[in-house]
Amino acid sequence: MKILFLFVGAFILFQALDLKEVRVAYKDAAHDSAKVDGFYNSMLEVTKDDDVSLVAYKGAAIALKARQAQTIKEKKEGFMEGVSFIEFAIEKAPSAIEPRFVRLGIQENTPKLLKYKEDIEEDKTMILNQFETIDSPNLKGHIKAYILQSKVFTTEEKTVISKL
Repeated sequence: MKILFLFVGAFILFQALDLKEVRVAYKDAAHDSAKVDGFYNSMLEVTKDDDVSLVAYKGAAIALKARQAQTIKEKKEGFMEGVSFIEFAIEKAPSAIEPRFVRLGIQENTPKLLKYKEDIEEDKTMILNQFETIDSPNLKGHIKAYILQSKVFTTEEKTVISKL
């Protein structure tokens, strides 16, 4: 009976949070501060027991929301809470590409003051090495679009990805 309840609960959560929609909401929130609250609110129910991609996006939502905090202390605490979700997702599934993609996006756009840039090269290399093996056309499209506008990827890397 407990297994059935857990399965139904997981199914309902999965139905409520479609990864395609979460990816779009993340991209929109990263580019438009007016959309951060909607993205943040959509991720509130995600826990560390959920899919690692959702956990990483929840971390990103918390980190983006922290930008809007009133004090520097609140901004830093919120950012660190968000980072903890992203890092948890990566520790739980080190070879999963989507949490690495989320972390790369956060790290690239984080001020140096926060000292959260140490894994950029590792995540970039992993994404480039695994890009062709991504099964989801939707995820592949999001990552490709990110790479083509990112400052951490070289012109040569962008050229290779643009042809795939």
